[in-house]
Amino acid sequence: MTKSRAITLKWLAPLALLALSACATPFKADVSRFQAMPAPSNQSFYIQPADPKNEGGLEFANYAKLVSQKLEGIGYRPATDAKGASLLVSLDYGIDKGTEKVRTWPRSYIGMGYGYGFGPGWGPGFGRYPYWGASPYYYGWYDPFWNSPWDYQDVESFTEFTSFLDLKISRAIDGDRVFEGVAKAHSTNDKLTQLVPNLVEAMFTNFPGNSGEEIKITVPPPAKGK
Repeated sequence: MTKSRAITLKWLAPLALLALSACATPFKADVSRFQAMPAPSNQSFYIQPADPKNEGGLEFANYAKLVSQKLEGIGYRPATDAKGASLLVSLDYGIDKGTEKVRTWPRSYIGMGYGYGFGPGWGPGFGRYPYWGASPYYYGWYDPFWNSPWDYQDVESFTEFTSFLDLKISRAIDGDRVFEGVAKAHSTNDKLTQLVPNLVEAMFTNFPGNSGEEIKITVPPPAKGK
Protein backbone atom coordinates (compact mmCIF):
# COMPACT_ATOMS: atom_id res chain seq x y z
CA MET A 1 0.00 0.00 0.00
CA THR A 2 1.40 3.39 -0.95
CA LYS A 3 2.02 6.03 1.68
CA SER A 4 -0.57 8.41 0.19
CA ARG A 5 -3.24 5.70 0.13
CA ALA A 6 -2.48 4.75 3.73
CA ILE A 7 -2.93 8.37 4.82
CA THR A 8 -6.22 8.60 2.95
CA LEU A 9 -7.58 5.45 4.64
CA LYS A 10 -6.44 6.81 8.00
CA TRP A 11 -8.77 9.77 7.53
CA LEU A 12 -11.65 7.78 6.06
CA ALA A 13 -11.79 4.99 8.65
CA PRO A 14 -13.01 7.15 11.57
CA LEU A 15 -15.60 8.78 9.31
CA ALA A 16 -16.90 5.40 8.19
CA LEU A 17 -17.29 4.33 11.81
CA LEU A 18 -19.12 7.56 12.56
CA ALA A 19 -21.55 6.91 9.71
CA LEU A 20 -22.24 3.39 10.96
CA SER A 21 -22.84 4.57 14.53
CA ALA A 22 -25.40 7.08 13.25
CA CYS A 23 -27.56 4.16 12.09
CA ALA A 24 -28.37 3.25 15.71
CA THR A 25 -30.73 6.16 16.28
CA PRO A 26 -33.04 6.41 19.32
CA PHE A 27 -36.80 5.82 18.95
CA LYS A 28 -38.99 8.86 19.60
CA ALA A 29 -42.70 8.73 20.45
CA ASP A 30 -45.43 11.15 21.47
CA VAL A 31 -47.33 9.78 24.48
CA SER A 32 -50.57 11.04 26.01
CA ARG A 33 -51.97 9.51 29.21
CA PHE A 34 -54.98 9.92 31.49
CA GLN A 35 -55.01 7.83 34.62
CA ALA A 36 -56.63 7.02 37.94
CA MET A 37 -54.81 3.75 38.42
CA PRO A 38 -55.32 1.87 41.70
CA ALA A 39 -52.27 0.92 43.70
CA PRO A 40 -50.97 -2.55 42.76
CA SER A 41 -52.28 -4.17 45.95
CA ASN A 42 -53.20 -7.69 44.88
CA GLN A 43 -54.72 -6.25 41.70
CA SER A 44 -54.88 -8.69 38.78
CA PHE A 45 -55.24 -7.95 35.06
CA TYR A 46 -56.27 -9.64 31.87
CA ILE A 47 -55.26 -8.36 28.41
CA GLN A 48 -57.67 -8.58 25.49
CA PRO A 49 -57.58 -7.14 21.95
CA ALA A 50 -59.55 -4.00 21.13
CA ASP A 51 -60.08 -5.47 17.67
CA PRO A 52 -61.89 -8.85 17.86
CA LYS A 53 -60.03 -9.94 14.71
CA ASN A 54 -56.85 -10.16 16.78
CA GLU A 55 -58.39 -12.57 19.28
CA GLY A 56 -56.23 -15.69 19.48
CA GLY A 57 -53.62 -14.29 17.09
CA LEU A 58 -49.96 -15.06 17.62
CA GLU A 59 -48.90 -11.51 16.79
CA PHE A 60 -51.30 -10.07 19.37
CA ALA A 61 -50.13 -12.60 21.95
CA ASN A 62 -46.54 -11.45 21.41
CA TYR A 63 -47.37 -7.79 22.04
CA ALA A 64 -49.71 -8.64 24.93
CA LYS A 65 -46.81 -10.48 26.57
CA LEU A 66 -44.70 -7.31 26.43
CA VAL A 67 -47.48 -5.31 28.11
CA SER A 68 -47.99 -8.06 30.68
CA GLN A 69 -44.29 -8.00 31.58
CA LYS A 70 -44.47 -4.24 32.13
CA LEU A 71 -47.55 -4.49 34.38
CA GLU A 72 -46.02 -7.35 36.35
CA GLY A 73 -42.87 -5.30 36.78
CA ILE A 74 -44.76 -2.61 38.70
CA GLY A 75 -46.65 -5.02 40.94
CA TYR A 76 -49.81 -6.15 39.13
CA ARG A 77 -50.36 -9.85 38.56
CA PRO A 78 -51.77 -11.58 35.48
CA ALA A 79 -55.11 -13.42 35.61
CA THR A 80 -55.86 -16.54 33.61
CA ASP A 81 -59.13 -15.12 32.24
CA ALA A 82 -61.30 -12.01 32.25
CA LYS A 83 -63.62 -13.35 34.97
CA GLY A 84 -60.79 -13.68 37.46
CA ALA A 85 -59.26 -10.25 36.80
CA SER A 86 -59.56 -7.02 38.76
CA LEU A 87 -58.56 -4.98 35.73
CA LEU A 88 -59.34 -5.50 32.05
CA VAL A 89 -56.68 -4.24 29.64
CA SER A 90 -57.66 -3.37 26.06
CA LEU A 91 -54.73 -3.33 23.63
CA ASP A 92 -54.69 -2.00 20.08
CA TYR A 93 -51.88 -1.19 17.66
CA GLY A 94 -51.36 -0.43 13.99
CA ILE A 95 -49.72 1.65 11.30
CA ASP A 96 -50.99 3.78 8.43
CA LYS A 97 -50.21 3.31 4.72
CA GLY A 98 -47.60 6.03 4.76
CA THR A 99 -47.26 9.51 3.28
CA GLU A 100 -44.77 10.45 0.58
CA LYS A 101 -42.36 13.16 1.67
CA VAL A 102 -39.70 15.15 -0.18
CA ARG A 103 -36.88 16.90 1.61
CA THR A 104 -34.28 19.25 0.12
CA TRP A 105 -31.36 21.04 1.72
CA PRO A 106 -28.04 22.61 0.73
CA ARG A 107 -25.38 19.97 0.35
CA SER A 108 -23.40 19.49 3.54
CA TYR A 109 -20.22 21.49 3.85
CA ILE A 110 -18.49 18.39 5.14
CA GLY A 111 -19.25 15.07 3.52
CA MET A 112 -17.69 11.74 2.80
CA GLY A 113 -15.10 12.13 0.07
CA TYR A 114 -11.44 12.03 -0.68
CA GLY A 115 -9.00 13.14 -3.31
CA TYR A 116 -5.73 14.85 -3.94
CA GLY A 117 -4.83 18.50 -3.99
CA PHE A 118 -2.67 19.74 -6.78
CA GLY A 119 -0.39 22.67 -7.09
CA PRO A 120 2.35 23.53 -4.60
CA GLY A 121 0.97 21.09 -2.05
CA TRP A 122 0.48 17.45 -3.02
CA GLY A 123 -1.23 14.74 -1.00
CA PRO A 124 -4.58 13.73 0.52
CA GLY A 125 -6.36 16.11 2.82
CA PHE A 126 -9.58 17.95 3.54
CA GLY A 127 -10.85 21.47 4.05
CA ARG A 128 -10.34 24.49 1.90
CA TYR A 129 -6.62 23.94 1.58
CA PRO A 130 -5.25 20.41 1.95
CA TYR A 131 -1.82 21.69 2.97
CA TRP A 132 -0.29 25.10 3.50
CA GLY A 133 0.39 26.67 0.13
CA ALA A 134 -1.76 24.18 -1.76
CA SER A 135 -4.02 25.19 -4.57
CA PRO A 136 -7.66 25.91 -3.61
CA TYR A 137 -8.77 23.76 -6.56
CA TYR A 138 -9.27 20.52 -4.71
CA TYR A 139 -11.50 17.56 -5.45
CA GLY A 140 -13.23 15.85 -2.55
CA TRP A 141 -14.50 17.86 0.39
CA TYR A 142 -17.14 20.48 -0.37
CA ASP A 143 -15.98 24.06 0.10
CA PRO A 144 -18.78 26.63 0.61
CA PHE A 145 -16.41 29.43 -0.29
CA TRP A 146 -15.93 28.09 -3.81
CA ASN A 147 -19.41 26.67 -4.49
CA SER A 148 -22.78 28.39 -4.15
CA PRO A 149 -25.11 26.39 -1.83
CA TRP A 150 -28.00 26.72 -4.29
CA ASP A 151 -25.89 25.14 -7.02
CA TYR A 152 -25.70 21.90 -5.05
CA GLN A 153 -29.00 20.72 -3.58
CA ASP A 154 -29.51 17.34 -1.94
CA VAL A 155 -33.02 15.95 -2.55
CA GLU A 156 -34.48 12.99 -0.72
CA SER A 157 -37.82 11.29 -1.34
CA PHE A 158 -39.13 8.91 1.29
CA THR A 159 -42.29 7.43 2.81
CA GLU A 160 -43.18 8.40 6.37
CA PHE A 161 -45.33 5.99 8.40
CA THR A 162 -47.27 6.73 11.58
CA SER A 163 -47.62 3.87 14.05
CA PHE A 164 -49.64 3.79 17.27
CA LEU A 165 -50.26 1.85 20.45
CA ASP A 166 -53.59 2.34 22.25
CA LEU A 167 -53.91 1.06 25.82
CA LYS A 168 -57.05 1.23 27.95
CA ILE A 169 -57.54 -0.23 31.44
CA SER A 170 -60.92 -0.59 33.16
CA ARG A 171 -62.11 -1.98 36.46
CA ALA A 172 -63.75 -5.34 35.87
CA ILE A 173 -66.33 -4.87 38.62
CA ASP A 174 -68.05 -1.81 37.12
CA GLY A 175 -66.27 -1.03 33.81
CA ASP A 176 -64.99 2.34 35.01
CA ARG A 177 -61.92 3.47 33.06
CA VAL A 178 -58.74 3.93 35.13
CA PHE A 179 -56.21 4.44 32.35
CA GLU A 180 -56.19 5.72 28.77
CA GLY A 181 -52.97 6.04 26.86
CA VAL A 182 -51.85 6.52 23.27
CA ALA A 183 -48.29 6.38 21.94
CA LYS A 184 -47.53 7.47 18.37
CA ALA A 185 -44.34 7.55 16.33
CA HIS A 186 -43.22 8.57 12.84
CA SER A 187 -40.74 6.40 10.98
CA THR A 188 -39.55 5.32 7.54
CA ASN A 189 -39.95 1.73 8.75
CA ASP A 190 -43.37 0.02 8.63
CA LYS A 191 -42.40 -3.16 10.49
CA LEU A 192 -44.72 -3.52 13.48
CA THR A 193 -42.52 -6.22 14.98
CA GLN A 194 -39.88 -3.53 15.52
CA LEU A 195 -42.16 -0.56 16.20
CA VAL A 196 -44.67 -1.99 18.70
CA PRO A 197 -42.05 -3.07 21.28
CA ASN A 198 -40.66 0.47 21.22
CA LEU A 199 -44.15 1.93 21.56
CA VAL A 200 -44.77 -0.33 24.57
CA GLU A 201 -41.49 0.85 26.09
CA ALA A 202 -42.50 4.48 25.55
CA MET A 203 -45.98 3.90 27.01
CA PHE A 204 -44.56 2.41 30.20
CA THR A 205 -41.81 4.95 30.74
CA ASN A 206 -42.67 6.47 34.15
CA PHE A 207 -46.02 4.65 34.02
CA PRO A 208 -48.78 5.59 34.74
CA GLY A 209 -47.55 9.17 34.56
CA ASN A 210 -49.43 12.36 35.35
CA SER A 211 -53.03 12.44 34.19
CA GLY A 212 -53.56 14.67 31.18
CA GLU A 213 -49.90 14.85 30.22
CA GLU A 214 -48.67 14.80 26.63
CA ILE A 215 -44.97 14.12 26.52
CA LYS A 216 -42.22 13.08 24.16
CA ILE A 217 -40.44 9.87 25.08
CA THR A 218 -37.06 8.83 23.67
CA VAL A 219 -36.24 5.13 23.77
CA PRO A 220 -32.49 4.51 23.39
CA PRO A 221 -31.35 1.98 20.78
CA PRO A 222 -30.59 -1.56 21.97
CA ALA A 223 -27.19 -2.11 23.53
CA LYS A 224 -24.55 -3.41 21.12
CA GLY A 225 -24.89 -7.13 20.58
CA LYS A 226 -28.57 -7.28 21.66
